[in-house]
Amino acid sequence: MEAIRQELILRKDELSGIVETIYFGGGTPSLLSLEELESIFETIHSNFVVSSDPEVTLEANPDDLVSVELPVEKRFQGYKSLGINRLSIGVQSFFQEDLEWMNRAHNASEALESISEAKKYFDNITIDLIYGILDMSMERWEKNLEIAFSLDVPHLSCYALTVEPRTALENFIQKGKVAPIDDDLSFEHHKILIEKTALAGYDNYEFSNFGKPGYYSRNNSAYWEGKFYLGIGPSAHSYDGKTRSWNVENNIKYIKAIQNGTLPSEAEYLSERDRYNEYVMTRLRTPTGISLDFIEEEFGEEYLKYLFSQAKPALENENLVIENGFLKVSKKGKFLTDGLAGDLFWV
Repeated sequence: MEAIRQELILRKDELSGIVETIYFGGGTPSLLSLEELESIFETIHSNFVVSSDPEVTLEANPDDLVSVELPVEKRFQGYKSLGINRLSIGVQSFFQEDLEWMNRAHNASEALESISEAKKYFDNITIDLIYGILDMSMERWEKNLEIAFSLDVPHLSCYALTVEPRTALENFIQKGKVAPIDDDLSFEHHKILIEKTALAGYDNYEFSNFGKPGYYSRNNSAYWEGKFYLGIGPSAHSYDGKTRSWNVENNIKYIKAIQNGTLPSEAEYLSERDRYNEYVMTRLRTPTGISLDFIEEEFGEEYLKYLFSQAKPALENENLVIENGFLKVSKKGKFLTDGLAGDLFWV
């Protein structure tokens, strides 16, 4: 905690202008006490100019929110008094069998209880849900969505199950204990997701994010709009428009470096090609899509010609479309967004 506060002080000149969003994420910040959170807020406000109306999000595990260690009322009132105005609750699924399969710390009843209690104090709530889980039927995935709708959660972040390197899931698949991920299942779940959220009044304003009007994540939207951000803590990433930096992943190395007054980070300069690829990747995930005028103005005619050349097959099979000067993913190609972006990269 002391190292995190010290890093904020060491880097106070890196982020110019007014801080619009503050996001406690990247793990389990709901494990922090109210006093620990308060100390971070004090350091932020002492060293940065914060907007009078910032979006302040705390990621939380359901079991932390309803923990007996701190009365629920005191916890939520404490969050509000600190300035937190948005909760991101890692539900993942409302079904016990899914949670056990994912080895989650919380159970299904805690998932429901955490949302019901949070809604007494917070209007702006988002939950994470995962689809493509092995043995999750269409009916169970649809029921997951219906429960979220019935709880009147105004924002959903929904992700397809993926296999990350060096994880227990990858190990189980390699040893044959678990069947490989089924892309066809994920595709069918995704179709249900798009259909049901639209009917329930959610806008799919980014590939994985669904918000009712007025509840889009300002923090997440800033990433897709290419705004600068400062990441604090072990393994946190930062971006200033020209360079991307990241802190060491090791807690002990991180703390020792900060104690010595040095920043435990590496950085890379983003070439024109890198910036083009990042623009393509982020904007193609949004309904607006890629501005052809921006590509020409920012990167030049050569990049625009390259973009058209790479997009031609997807335009012909109607996975991509051009509307009002923007190249965007069609409804047909929605599930293929990341692959389509990769096809457009300059490599």
